[in-house]
Amino acid sequence: MKRAALTVFLALVLLLTAIVPTGATAGNVFAKNSSAIGKIALTFDDGPHPIYTPKILEILEEYGVSATFFVIGKNVENYPDAFRAILDSGCEIGNHTYTHKNMEGMNDREIRDELEQTEAAVAKACERRLSLLRPPEGSCGAPLERVSVERGYDVILWSIDTLDWAHTPSDIIARRVLSNAHDGDIILMHDYVSHGSTTLEALRIIIPELLARGYEFVTVSELLGEE
Repeated sequence: MKRAALTVFLALVLLLTAIVPTGATAGNVFAKNSSAIGKIALTFDDGPHPIYTPKILEILEEYGVSATFFVIGKNVENYPDAFRAILDSGCEIGNHTYTHKNMEGMNDREIRDELEQTEAAVAKACERRLSLLRPPEGSCGAPLERVSVERGYDVILWSIDTLDWAHTPSDIIARRVLSNAHDGDIILMHDYVSHGSTTLEALRIIIPELLARGYEFVTVSELLGEE
């Protein structure tokens, strides 16, 4: 009886750690949603970018899939055409702060300013309300959690890091994703990587293979909405 109870307890622990990352205490922090059977969310950070973002959107359109773009406020202002392309594609957008500074040492006011400036940049281009937040480098401490709840954000981390930001070769990225993909995963990629990107080539391997396996690509909001 004790062994059975221990097994149930360990299963619950594993489930919870798959949904809420270590160190997160707020109920609005997510790394995946295991209840989203057959669904996966592609996410892209650090854009928009005038070259890479449109190319990513072309690939998504080619395969008829959607994604979520976590945009930096300064880039929204600097590259309005690339941002408009995201909006026109129907993909989802989220807040990736205004300057992309690590927020681990920031206080509530500093975090609030980062979010509000990005909201203002987005508001100049469209009327969409931002409700998803991805902190730079995934840094998620008590101040960020507090401000995110205050401003009505879900904090979105990830369950698969492709390491495209580290200039990982596209075949290794694809192998990493395809070997670890499960129901409800949130995949971290970038539509801007300095000094060249392998993301585009990796997408052309990852997307058709996961589609062939029966997965559906959805936005983060759609993924979290699955019960």
